[in-house]
Amino acid sequence: MHHTIEVRDLQFNYPDGHAALRGVALSVAPGEKVALVGPNGAGKSTLMLHLNGILQAGAGEVIVCGLPIRRETLGKVRAAVGLVFQDPDDQLFSPTVFEDVAFGPLHMGLPEAEVRERVERALAAVGMSAYAQRVSHHLSVGEKKRIAIATVLSMDPDILVLDEPSAGLDPRARRGLIQLLRDLPQTMLVSTHDLRLVGEVFPRTVVMDQGRVVADGPTAQVLADAALLDAHGLEVY
Repeated sequence: MHHTIEVRDLQFNYPDGHAALRGVALSVAPGEKVALVGPNGAGKSTLMLHLNGILQAGAGEVIVCGLPIRRETLGKVRAAVGLVFQDPDDQLFSPTVFEDVAFGPLHMGLPEAEVRERVERALAAVGMSAYAQRVSHHLSVGEKKRIAIATVLSMDPDILVLDEPSAGLDPRARRGLIQLLRDLPQTMLVSTHDLRLVGEVFPRTVVMDQGRVVADGPTAQVLADAALLDAHGLEVY
């Protein structure tokens, strides 16, 4: 069985010469839920943007669902990887919630009945079925985050890659998000500063700093290592 995500010696420099990734290696098995933590500038977002080919490797290799990321595999890779950005407003731009969630399936050229079914299924998965005809811009941050997740679920991805999903949420919305992430069956790689979220949802934690993986292990072990957390600017609140 293919590792769902396989990253081998990934290196990436931004055009200004800043080395964002310095030889990252990471394997995520099918169905695994993995947290990615580390200080700002550690390379977490840069790594995530490689997982569906928005950024292309300077050196090294990224293989998703058995497909090496190349120009000719991008369509399949992007169908397999649902990437949810930190700011849901980057992902929501249609007049209604229904249209936002239908956008991907419509662009895949699916028949209208299947698009409708996928939208209903995705909204049900995030507990937002009643919101189909609402205007996205009038929703709370927590509601927008759920709709942003639904926009990728409607594409039926194998993998969910989420950047800071709990940022800006109030306690109730955060609790709802934790429940949602626990319940979704997809393989997950989630970047977050919220170490309590990590402890509640993710059995495995990968720590990045300065473009490298500096620790990778069972979450309970990583979060109990005070010296490690301190060395990389992480705090358990």
